[in-house]
Amino acid sequence: MIERVVAGVVLAVGIAIAARAARALTSGGAVAATAVGAASIAAGWSWGALLLAFFLSSSALSRIGIDIKQRRAAAILEKGGQRDATQVLANGGVFAAAALGSAILPWDGWMAIGGGALAAATADTWATEIGTLARQDARLITTWQVVPVGTSGAVTAVGTLATLLGSAFLTLATVVAVWPRHVAAAVFVGGVLGSLADSVAGATVQVRRRCASCDALTERAIHSCGAHTAYAGGASWMTNDAVNVLCSVVGALAALIAARALA
Repeated sequence: MIERVVAGVVLAVGIAIAARAARALTSGGAVAATAVGAASIAAGWSWGALLLAFFLSSSALSRIGIDIKQRRAAAILEKGGQRDATQVLANGGVFAAAALGSAILPWDGWMAIGGGALAAATADTWATEIGTLARQDARLITTWQVVPVGTSGAVTAVGTLATLLGSAFLTLATVVAVWPRHVAAAVFVGGVLGSLADSVAGATVQVRRRCASCDALTERAIHSCGAHTAYAGGASWMTNDAVNVLCSVVGALAALIAARALA
């Protein structure tokens, strides 16, 4: 395993450097991605392959229609396209922890936990990247109110389809990695339910701010118009990154429960 860890660190560093050069990650994000990648590969090459599948697919989708996404959602979203360390850990931290658990004490439950968490992150990311390009109105999942595209907790038909496809993609990756069949089925369940939890939390408890100048709702402390924003609802500590952690945790727990039921 030591040799695999060393190889994993080298590989993770190489991928992180390439991602930093492509502006997919900040410097801090590259360091965090290296740690997550090395921890994953320590559990086995299949774990590293799943993480790579998530990262490459998410990065590729983020490049599609980037100008449209910037125009529609940049004024709302707290952060830009480059993922920082907090974002990397929010999306991959539970997966990395499960990988370390598997490396220390092999158990198929770790696969369900890690796979469910990563499927949820994949489903949520795909829904955001594809849903932002949807031409139809975005609606808040809790009230069905029409809201601007990019609003946390908003859904579209296209984005919902992307949720299912993202979860299915990560599930297929576990099948290719020859993970147990009951774990693969559970991973899909975790992906869908985790992404659903993300949307509900985004619509209800995620912190909301309002621009003092143009009165627009946003996640940003300083709006794109340059004016400061004020607290407008939600839990002050429940940032988008915190919601992403919740998404991963729900995905992990849902997959574990499903795997136990299917075993």
